[in-house]
Amino acid sequence: EVQLQAFGGGLVQPGGSLRLSCAASGFAFSSFGMYWVRQAPGKRREFVSSINSGSTDIRYANGVKDRFTISRDNTKNTLYLQMNSLNPDDTAVYYCGKSPERNAYGPADSWGQGTLVTVSS
Repeated sequence: EVQLQAFGGGLVQPGGSLRLSCAASGFAFSSFGMYWVRQAPGKRREFVSSINSGSTDIRYANGVKDRFTISRDNTKNTLYLQMNSLNPDDTAVYYCGKSPERNAYGPADSWGQGTLVTVSS
């Protein structure tokens, strides 16, 4: 059974940083692309970033490019999202997802429980 658990969220002041982690189990993590998406209160879920299995193809939403960095450690079955220069618009529940293939182009086939990030002074 695929299990994805995101953690590392919390309350941070504007301009601050957080690192989210996503612990994966139940599948060959190193063989699949991964995603981060987020859902702000009252808004639709939106794409944040994606990474392929070998970390050679990385993509970001325009609003987070140059502030967020996605990475993965295939030896630890863990996906990361380093978030810097956070602002209140980044407040959302963040979810990690699994691609059905090595690339991360199409829809995810599994999602984990999210972690809440609140950016506020």
